[in-house]
Amino acid sequence: MHKNIKFSNIILQKYCNEQDLEIAAVKLKFPKKNVIAFCVYRAPIGDLDYFLKQLDIILNSLHNPKTEFILCGDLNNNYIGTNNKKTQLNNLLSTYNLTGIVHFPTRITNTSISSIDNIFVDSRNNYTIKPYINGLSDHDAHLLKLNNLAQPIGIIKPIYTRSINKHAIAEFQSLLSWEQWDNVFGVNNVNIVFNYFRNT
Repeated sequence: MHKNIKFSNIILQKYCNEQDLEIAAVKLKFPKKNVIAFCVYRAPIGDLDYFLKQLDIILNSLHNPKTEFILCGDLNNNYIGTNNKKTQLNNLLSTYNLTGIVHFPTRITNTSISSIDNIFVDSRNNYTIKPYINGLSDHDAHLLKLNNLAQPIGIIKPIYTRSINKHAIAEFQSLLSWEQWDNVFGVNNVNIVFNYFRNT
């Protein structure tokens, strides 16, 4: 987060229930408005009724005309196509003027394509959204730009990403084959093993 942006944490632990709703939030303070950014997770086996009820309570308690919401995360609710879970979530979020903006696949495997990670913003926002494939997870990231939100100008730093492809994997396997593992496997103390492995 940019050092010039003022922010405060919002404590939401009392609403969390593992797998059903795991949520964190931060309040960002800008010159003309406040933005509360939520990061949410619901497991595939999570209780959807609990998730929707508690999320409604949270949003209602923080709702304010001068505060805008951004909600994002892995909801394990596929936004490709139509389904009942998607409809229920959309109905709830639309009461807070939030709309889902990710309309491209976010998780691609050998057997499936889905869009279970989404970002919900105020439908009046001027925004751009695009996938950000960095190879760090089996879920692709998103890059959201809110064009009507005044932001302090900062120094742009380069972003380094890891390229994962057949060549990189083969090179990694080759480098592993040349390592001497005697010091790692020959010691029973996990701290010594970890420090040796880290410094090798």
